[in-house]
Amino acid sequence: MIIDCINCNKKFKVNSDLIPDEGRSIQCGSCNHLWFFVKNKELKKSLSEHKIKKTTTIPIQEGIFKDILKKNDEDVAESSKKYNNQKMQLSKNNPSKIKVKSNFTFGMFLSYILVFIISFVGLVILLDTFKSPLYNLFPNLELLLFSFFETLKDIDLFIKDLF
Repeated sequence: MIIDCINCNKKFKVNSDLIPDEGRSIQCGSCNHLWFFVKNKELKKSLSEHKIKKTTTIPIQEGIFKDILKKNDEDVAESSKKYNNQKMQLSKNNPSKIKVKSNFTFGMFLSYILVFIISFVGLVILLDTFKSPLYNLFPNLELLLFSFFETLKDIDLFIKDLF
């Protein structure tokens, strides 16, 4: 027998022996929608006339679903309590054994150094390029920039002497 999902209209081939005459709950394998399917066409028509919404269930099944949902909520709350208790006991008993894993690696450190050096060189080039207009805006800047450039030359000479 072919069954159509009432939610997504996907068709499934199902062995008719698996569905009793009074009907049974079926779950769509595509959209996971759950509904009550009845083999008898008269009962099926009467159910379709009531325009069952996508999220409603047959009244017979509601008690079962409520019990299942209530049990799941209790299980989640219980496991959450256990997790919090274990976490607190671990922090109380062994505070020195708790390690916070850092994502900062040596490769990241080198990349930050490289970005810093490139930014510094870019700043020096900008200052050297626009030093005349900057002198006009800030008259005391000339002495500072001259000292800065002399310091850079000294660092350059020091590095050359090392090699």
